Amino acid sequence: MNILKHMEAVFVATVVLAVSGSYLVDTLPQAYAKPVVSANAVPVVVVSAKRLSAQEKLQLERAESGSPASRI
Repeated sequence: MNILKHMEAVFVATVVLAVSGSYLVDTLPQAYAKPVVSANAVPVVVVSAKRLSAQEKLQLERAESGSPASRI
């Protein structure tokens, strides 16, 4: 119950810490990182894996649908 008596002081202290922390973070120098790709480049994802045959797909579907433990 003692914290309820000093709630205004807790609030003011929190605001002071938040504002001063925000000010200190804003004064830090920016990172000197350079972008790897230009702004006009489109990111490309390359997947290097073999495709499953129809028989392998069917085996995987049967294995997944047959076991109740796979549906967790």
